[in-house]
Amino acid sequence: MNYKQPKKSPLLEVYDLQTWFPIKRGIMAKTVGYIRAVDIASLYINRGETLGLVGESGCGKSTLGRTLLGLEKARKGKILFCGKNILELNYRELRDIRRRMQIIFQDPLTALNPRMNIVDIITEGLVEFRLIQGTREDHAKRLMNEVGLDEGAMYRYPHEFSGGQRQRINIARALSLRPDLIVCDEPVSSLDVSVQAQVINLLMDLRDRYNLSYLFISHDLSVVSNIAHRVAVMYLGKIMEYGPTGDIINNPVHPYTKALINAVPRLDFEEIEHKRKRIILKGEIPSPSDPPSGCMFHTRCMEAMDICRERAPLETKSGLHGVWCHLVKSKY
Repeated sequence: MNYKQPKKSPLLEVYDLQTWFPIKRGIMAKTVGYIRAVDIASLYINRGETLGLVGESGCGKSTLGRTLLGLEKARKGKILFCGKNILELNYRELRDIRRRMQIIFQDPLTALNPRMNIVDIITEGLVEFRLIQGTREDHAKRLMNEVGLDEGAMYRYPHEFSGGQRQRINIARALSLRPDLIVCDEPVSSLDVSVQAQVINLLMDLRDRYNLSYLFISHDLSVVSNIAHRVAVMYLGKIMEYGPTGDIINNPVHPYTKALINAVPRLDFEEIEHKRKRIILKGEIPSPSDPPSGCMFHTRCMEAMDICRERAPLETKSGLHGVWCHLVKSKY
């Protein structure tokens, strides 16, 4: 991916990343194919920046985020964190990097150990990395205050909290090690709308306060548009379009991006329906074990041409806005 390099070196750079899962069959568990969850994906994130990664469920967003953290094994590619390729680091070097890269999982309940109280949960990382100064209770109070929780509840267990409170606990745990990058894997998708806004505002406040970088994964463009500086649109393991949030939301280029934006509910839909053309995707995402030839999206694209079925598109750029689509001319 030949994107324009920022003046300062990015915190995270990903080049041609592949994460494939083998399909094994038979008594001997012979590999007969691969599920191409992430297939040649590239991106970068600057310090203090939020990159929104959007796409339908099953397109590889979460797998990409987990691969960046070492939770899934990359097949090939490069993941540069502060200039170091983490795929080539030894255990000791990788352990230090992992302290600086944390994750907030999608389901706030299953992400918490039901047998541990809140003090133990949010200070577990501090104990593991021997960063405790003072008592665990002192650290727990500080972290709970930072995420808007009552410190008097530190000895309670996860089931005694609401969904929004549990997600704040997850945020406190991720924040405890003072990371540089946090992968937010659909952190608000399971919450009520009013609680979603509170959690988004909390994440933005923490980002500005500690100069954090986020990879914010979501299928909801309306949520991403409120927190992300830039957006990357993913489909079937590949990046289809990327650019500043305003450009992606207001001037989408790829038909898939346009379809995602059209899918966002609008309260004033009846008044504006005649002013815009509805794009409704038909069919399901093809199997990542047998992806289509040419452009991955051509099986569902209403504007597909013969060349889309035969040859994968090359990147077309305009400033910081890039897109992979045969419909796009050299300038747009």
